[in-house]
Amino acid sequence: MTDIFRRRIFRHSEDSPEPSREPTPGPEEEYRVVDAKKLHKLSKSRTSSKRWHAWIFGLGGLFGILVAGLFASNNDMIDLSSLTDMNLDSLMDVLPAGLIKDARDIQKHERDAVNYDSFAVGLHAQTQGIKAYHPVIMIPGVISTGLESWGTDEQSRQYFRKRLWGSWSMMRALVMDKASWKKHVMVDKRTGLDPPGIKLRASQGFDAADFFITGYWIWNKILENLATIGYDPTNAFTAAYDWRLSYLNYEKRDQYFSRLKAHIELAKHISGKKVVLLSHSMGSQVLYFFFHWVETSGYGNGGSEWVDEFVDSWINISGCMLGALKDIPALLSGEMKDTAQLNAFAVYGLEKFLSRNERAEILRAFPGLSSMLPIGGDLVWGNSTWAPDDLPGQETSFGTFIRFREQLENASHPFSQASSRQNMTVSQALPYLFRHAEPWFQDMVLHNYSYGVAHTREEVEENNLVPSKWVNPLESRLPLAPNLKIYCFYGVGKPTERTYYYRDEPYPGSLTGNGILKSNSDDDDAYTAYRPSNVSIDSGYTSGNIDHGVIMGEGDGTVNLLSSGYMCAKGWKMKRYNPAGVKITTYEMPHEPDRFSPRGGPNTADHVDILGRSSLNDLILRVAGGRGDLIEETIVSNIYEYAEKVKIYDDEPSDEESADSAGSSGGEP
Repeated sequence: MTDIFRRRIFRHSEDSPEPSREPTPGPEEEYRVVDAKKLHKLSKSRTSSKRWHAWIFGLGGLFGILVAGLFASNNDMIDLSSLTDMNLDSLMDVLPAGLIKDARDIQKHERDAVNYDSFAVGLHAQTQGIKAYHPVIMIPGVISTGLESWGTDEQSRQYFRKRLWGSWSMMRALVMDKASWKKHVMVDKRTGLDPPGIKLRASQGFDAADFFITGYWIWNKILENLATIGYDPTNAFTAAYDWRLSYLNYEKRDQYFSRLKAHIELAKHISGKKVVLLSHSMGSQVLYFFFHWVETSGYGNGGSEWVDEFVDSWINISGCMLGALKDIPALLSGEMKDTAQLNAFAVYGLEKFLSRNERAEILRAFPGLSSMLPIGGDLVWGNSTWAPDDLPGQETSFGTFIRFREQLENASHPFSQASSRQNMTVSQALPYLFRHAEPWFQDMVLHNYSYGVAHTREEVEENNLVPSKWVNPLESRLPLAPNLKIYCFYGVGKPTERTYYYRDEPYPGSLTGNGILKSNSDDDDAYTAYRPSNVSIDSGYTSGNIDHGVIMGEGDGTVNLLSSGYMCAKGWKMKRYNPAGVKITTYEMPHEPDRFSPRGGPNTADHVDILGRSSLNDLILRVAGGRGDLIEETIVSNIYEYAEKVKIYDDEPSDEESADSAGSSGGEP
């Protein structure tokens, strides 16, 4: 019925319905990437403000009636059967003709804004002679990796082959049967794998990564443009993974790294060309871990030359190489900027449905997410008086990561040590998180990950044999692959969470003497039982640059600039982290969103929406097409300045410095 209604309103004529997207241009047509100014003109509505609001009011009212009817289907208030007999022709007859015309115009402008570059970047690349050359394998991030149920126990049959992450099925399950959804998505706290009777697996193929939910694209635009220059499922693949698991469990349960290794080897064997690897967000950490796994004896057994033999380039898109600061408040109190800035009514509803402590419990039951806790401690993120990304005239340093406005009044609570009320740096916040989480969580994190810094080449080489160090680029090195090329493409200029104000909260429910909730399952014990946090973001505090308890810094809206940019700008220029001299090219993209586009348009630099950015797609096609050597270093932020202030120093000169030194010593005095 809704399809009929949509076609009835939005078609241009009775005989020629409007296509769902712009048709592919003919070979004689010119096509080029749309810039921001022209996109602004394209998407600007020609309708008046008054008529726009009239349309929105009318459509919103009708939609509200239909939704109310849906949720009242078991109520005598509305008889839904009568709606099936509704004559939509008569409904159209009573709507003003001007309103329908405005609706058609609005829909056309909105479609033009959303589909601003469908295939256009690929078509432009074609005119430059770029075509498919290297096989391409994509490693997605969290939001673009769907998880589907394969369990056949009675509790799981209703979800069989339905996505419980990354689809409307997830939304439906969460709303209609929250307890069952939680049981399916949370890993077993003792094994870190599926709970008994549950079987959740990463969805595979392009369908698993192109859209998060219907209409919300992720990799779709990259796939469109790759296809335009000659890619298809025979020379392009996705390597989705179950991001909930710790990295070693990827291999233990799903043989993920063995399969990825086989895909890469097969792609080179068939094409005769080395592979280009694309990774986004957490996928970059997964790929960096893979580089160590694949070459190590007893794991991938590929040897130190494997990467150089099979991989041409690594395109690192918005990689959180030094973690994401927002991971700490998410795991500590189930919060981040988006929840802290909700209005009071929304907060009340969210807390009633899924409380902050419940959200923290769920997120801690995803061990893979803990790989994104911030790396480098105070040397990277600053101390109580200083941070490398502090701005001139800034009142308080970013180095103070968590701050408390009020001191604890009742220090007698078993988890309320005096030190817990003091302001904390990043290195102090991690042990604080562990103290306020279940013991199994601390064991899992420290067994699988490490967040420190190795200061000598000897330390780095030793760490290369320790799997818990493999996700940390400050404790391990790049592959010994002198012909490998790394491209760091990421966004800058979008405010990103940097520090937080916290406040004390009363503990929910009753606690035992050990601070464990008494209302837990009978199967829980002191090792696995849920420990609530007694702190939350001070969302009522807004003053100056403090917005609902959150202070913003630089980044792409999700990952901070130091995380996405430090290793590319400086860290991998140090010999102990890059002994083979792998070439690193950094290309920063400023955030220049189009206000009329819901996803930011072709010049957005948002952490997820950047995957649809025109210039990023163009860069990807160049590398995949064998033209990556033409890409020049492009820096628009202060990352070089910040990187120099990070207190990590090279213990030996680089090749360039050695050459300069030799030249100076051999010259005239």
